[in-house]
Amino acid sequence: PLVALLDVTGIRRSAAALRAAFAAVTPPGTPVLHAFAVKATPLVPVLRLLYEEGIGAEVASPGELALARAAEVPARHTVLDSPAKTPDELRRALSLGIAVNVDNPQELARLDGLIPPAGPRAPVGLRVNPQVGAGAIEALSTATATSKFGVALRDEGAREWVVRAYLDRPWLTRLHAHTGSQGVALSLMARGVAEAYALAEEINRRAGRRQVDTLDIGGGLPVNFASDATGPTHAQYARLLSEAVPGLFDGRYGLVTEFGRSLLAKHGTVVARVEYAKNAGGRPVAVTHAGVQVATRTVYAPGAWPLRIAAYDAEGRPKEGPAVVQDVAGPACFAGDLLAQGQSLPRLDQGDYAAALDTGAYYFAHHYAYNSLPRPAVHGFAPDGRGGVVFSLVRGEQTPEEIVAEAGGGSPDALTRFPAVRRPAPRP
Repeated sequence: PLVALLDVTGIRRSAAALRAAFAAVTPPGTPVLHAFAVKATPLVPVLRLLYEEGIGAEVASPGELALARAAEVPARHTVLDSPAKTPDELRRALSLGIAVNVDNPQELARLDGLIPPAGPRAPVGLRVNPQVGAGAIEALSTATATSKFGVALRDEGAREWVVRAYLDRPWLTRLHAHTGSQGVALSLMARGVAEAYALAEEINRRAGRRQVDTLDIGGGLPVNFASDATGPTHAQYARLLSEAVPGLFDGRYGLVTEFGRSLLAKHGTVVARVEYAKNAGGRPVAVTHAGVQVATRTVYAPGAWPLRIAAYDAEGRPKEGPAVVQDVAGPACFAGDLLAQGQSLPRLDQGDYAAALDTGAYYFAHHYAYNSLPRPAVHGFAPDGRGGVVFSLVRGEQTPEEIVAEAGGGSPDALTRFPAVRRPAPRP
């Protein structure tokens, strides 16, 4: 009753458009690594496909690193971020030759004890927070004054500390700043990149050499969820950056990007069967099998994360007829489990299908096990060259046995083995 779909052709086109966008504004021979933010769609076949299309991996946990390794993304095309790296994570990254972006002074001090005398095998950089402000969604804004990420560049003494950290460590050769995310204007993203560029120039001037040779400008290009149009585009952003920070594109600096949502969102769809169609308070309600378990952000923050719903009949044909204001509900046992509230579309009836569009990133790949609902199967699809479509299984549907195993089914007596505490009977 529930399936997720990935448009392989669309993903390939997005990857090609990203590469072309930055190739158009950088001199030939400029080192550019586009590293997909694995958190956006953490599925091994997706990472393998993107690597085939020239996109590496940005990872922020041991699990994400394991996914990138399983997809055979080379270490030299992998970047490790995260504000909470453990010593073991740092050691593993250094041993594999994976680039590391250090988050804070304590992590840098920890890394001092792990870097061999000859220097690291892979590039190491420091993440700074340019503190340029928030976008429309506070929870996703990474460059606010009090953001948990990076070294807060405008705090008293912070800028001088950063410069000194580089001067004392010749092996620090990258600088990282990530300003963008959903709800952040391109102009604000460009300001963050400009701040990082100015800092790199200052470090190199005071070092008397080109110590910082690469800027990691992060990702965070917003996605248009209101229509089928793709915008803003990677090309628009690259052109804006080349105009706002021309020195970054004159060939003196390599570039790293970390886009996620903008590569995948438009190429994923959740399709759910309408199990029941009912009315409540005069409004039609289509009860489907897709809700909070595959659209967590939309259900809990519908104002920030609205989804468009497309209506299909039982045969999979687009529904026609007058638009009706209706709710599209999920299966979870709480009243707010709604994919859409008060949305106008052809009336959904029992046996029809509701498709949640633009869900290729941060939706079905981020399962939320409310009510122990199973993870849906994910299929990729592409034209077969003969006018039809061919499908390929990306991830199978979670079975009841797998749900039980994840819920401690292998150790049902883990808690009852403790002796019961006998309490004295109350006095009469």
